[in-house]
Amino acid sequence: MNMKSKITYIGLFICMALISSCSDFLEVENRNSVTDDVLWSEEQNADLFLNDMYNDLLPDANKVTQHLDQFSDNSDVGTNWMAGYANIGNAQITPENYPTGFSDVWDWEKAYKKIRKCNVFIKKVTESTLSDSYKQHRISEARFLRAFVYHWLWMTYGGVPLITVPLDNQNTDIPLENPRATAQETFDFIVSELGEVAPLLNETETGNNAGRATKGAALTLKGWCELYHASAQRNPANDIERWKTAAKTCKSVMEMGVYSLASDFDVLFMTNNNSESIFARQYGPDKGNNKEMHFGPPAIGSSRSGWGNFQPTQQLVDEFSMENGLPITDPASGYDPNNPYEGREKRFYATILYNGSKWRNEFEIMTQLGGNNSIDLGYSNDNTHTGYYARKRLNENKELSMFGNETSYENYMFFRYGEVLLNFAEAENEVNGPTKEVLDAINLVRTRNGNMPKVEDTFKSLNKESMREIIRRERRVELCFEDKRWWDIRRREIADKLPDGSPGVMNVPLKGMLIEENNGTLTYTIVDVRDRKFLPKMYLMPLPQGAIDRNSVIAAQNGGVDNWVNGQNPGY
Repeated sequence: MNMKSKITYIGLFICMALISSCSDFLEVENRNSVTDDVLWSEEQNADLFLNDMYNDLLPDANKVTQHLDQFSDNSDVGTNWMAGYANIGNAQITPENYPTGFSDVWDWEKAYKKIRKCNVFIKKVTESTLSDSYKQHRISEARFLRAFVYHWLWMTYGGVPLITVPLDNQNTDIPLENPRATAQETFDFIVSELGEVAPLLNETETGNNAGRATKGAALTLKGWCELYHASAQRNPANDIERWKTAAKTCKSVMEMGVYSLASDFDVLFMTNNNSESIFARQYGPDKGNNKEMHFGPPAIGSSRSGWGNFQPTQQLVDEFSMENGLPITDPASGYDPNNPYEGREKRFYATILYNGSKWRNEFEIMTQLGGNNSIDLGYSNDNTHTGYYARKRLNENKELSMFGNETSYENYMFFRYGEVLLNFAEAENEVNGPTKEVLDAINLVRTRNGNMPKVEDTFKSLNKESMREIIRRERRVELCFEDKRWWDIRRREIADKLPDGSPGVMNVPLKGMLIEENNGTLTYTIVDVRDRKFLPKMYLMPLPQGAIDRNSVIAAQNGGVDNWVNGQNPGY
């Protein structure tokens, strides 16, 4: 490619830039056609390219119908046309037929197009005459974004080709086909990049720069990757040093003094760039989303209706504790199976729409047989198949519409401080057991706004094993519908079978609550909703067959520490 050649950008590239205004664009006669020399000669011009990277690389998560909790045991799905969901749930994925995640986060071809965009920016800015301070900061942002894309590929596929320069079919000095790195090499690259750029990024970004990569975002992503690397799927020998590393990185985020928990779980997701938000997809008046349409309950009033696409399972509902802090399985909890929604912790009411709850404090949700939102066990419509709808992350001030006539502007948080505290508590407990630091971290999450008592005030005897279960329950409840459970199931290797040999969480049916009324009395029956199947090979997705066919180097690879067969993950 002639690097002096003209680059053509459609107008959408300009106007969709997340951070810079369209009015700041180049003062040239034809704004849709810009030469390389002009693009990389001014900081504001190069920023437009980088801003479009944020727009393109970060999943448009509040505008998609398919989320990762729907791939897990947290949620059923309200529609039957999601092939990716069905393929995973029925263990029908193949190298030719595989899901690509919410907003295509692990789509192989799209991911490498995004990585190329990062590589182009890094190369062009490095070669430019722009100021050294600009180069250092903006290249660090681009490296963070590239690591962000790579971390999804690494969690999904294990090892992948590591490409750090723009590939050019007219430059024979750079091979177009690249071998597959091992999972360890891919992890090492990601955390090395994040560790190097973290001190070069600002601690905070506000105003028009909100949403850019920060030091805290880089360290949080690094700590999450280290936690994944320490977990059973990637750490079968349970090397304790991996847990120590994860705990240390998470603690470094906590010690920054930049972040704190939002005071109220109810409004956490309604206030953009609050004290808890670490890295988020930005939305605003010029770029909104339709999450209420996708996930709001159907049949509200005479004409309002969402798609009901998050449908919490009974398995998730049962994880919410009672307001006294005890799980519902504890005889001392006060849980009444004939009145199952009374006396639960505050997060339950902020997260779940159940029979008898109200949407907008106005419309009663009736999932009992014969109700306006009656459970649909036959999958004939969009009504709930589990007896529940989601409330979390939805703005109840918005009118529901099947066609998204109202637009929401709430951000989608990829990482927030509550998760950092949970990550730290998990890693530190694996190292030292339930120390004061572990308890302090988990209690901040658990007791937010009077949600529940402290752990030590509820459970009188604690050890590493019992604390581990408490942390896992807190994590599942606190982070549900935030696209975390899918990864937690995989990293802990509990999808196909549990440590005691019993069927894993993805090899038992999803469950719901059937509610029937007889002479004014409601009866509650837990029922199987949908069968699920998960095979051990599915902890790593198959590499797309097209990727192997186009890369003879991958196709020729065998064995190695990841046991590839002709470059493919085992079993496919």
